[in-house]
Amino acid sequence: MSSVQSITGEHLTARDGGIDWGSLMRSVLARLAYPLAGISILVAVWWFGGYLIASNPDTESFADFAPVPAFIRLGDLLESGAVWTAVFPSLERIGYGLLWAVLIGVPTGVAIGLYASLRELSHVPFQFLRMISPLAWMPIAVLAFETWDAAIVFLVAVAAIWPVLFSSAQGVRRIDPLWFKVARNLGADGLQMLRRIIFPAIAQDIFAGIRLAVGVAWIVLVPAEYLGVTSGLGYAINDARDTLEYDTLAAMVVVIGVIGFLLDGICVTLIRRFSWHQEG
Repeated sequence: MSSVQSITGEHLTARDGGIDWGSLMRSVLARLAYPLAGISILVAVWWFGGYLIASNPDTESFADFAPVPAFIRLGDLLESGAVWTAVFPSLERIGYGLLWAVLIGVPTGVAIGLYASLRELSHVPFQFLRMISPLAWMPIAVLAFETWDAAIVFLVAVAAIWPVLFSSAQGVRRIDPLWFKVARNLGADGLQMLRRIIFPAIAQDIFAGIRLAVGVAWIVLVPAEYLGVTSGLGYAINDARDTLEYDTLAAMVVVIGVIGFLLDGICVTLIRRFSWHQEG
């Protein structure tokens, strides 16, 4: 049940089954109060920073960073469709990068979660590789892949794989060993173990890992798109900087934040969907 449905259900009157709209609106406003207050504070800080920039002769040329010029420019970009021209290539790249991270990270995580010897063997190499900044692989990616897009997908995958891998491994290690014993006694083979025991048990962990991976990959994507591509949010920001269009730059930053927030919200929904502790 959605939050709106939940709120509505709480305020059905006992007398005639109608909705108490006054009580409903108060509940909605109460639940939105803190988020709206937080956004207001953020915009106020942004506005004050823009005011300081505009009032300083040394920085007044950057005044278009302020909220008003940025949102005006954002409206123009939405109306012209330029935003979507930048957004769709970035979503495609991050989608492919996350796909590779899941395809490699989940099976590897399951394997090291199941087998202690493999876990001990891979611990030091994986921790060593995990601590290397994904952007440090940029020169290697450029040499190894024929296209800029493939290089960016590789960098996103390198950034995203570790949260997925370690979350999957940790989820497997938390499975009660008695489940495996019961399944074996009932004649379950390896594939059935994966389908009936392991994947249902670690689904929440996998999506939690993907949530962390999305955050890291989304941050890596923008500087990665400073490479030779001519599309994407990172390219749009770099181009706006080079052409001194600071209102466009700020507008694209807003777009990046909004899309990142929505992607995180999707992951949170999936985590709740696969939570064993969700209410009926």
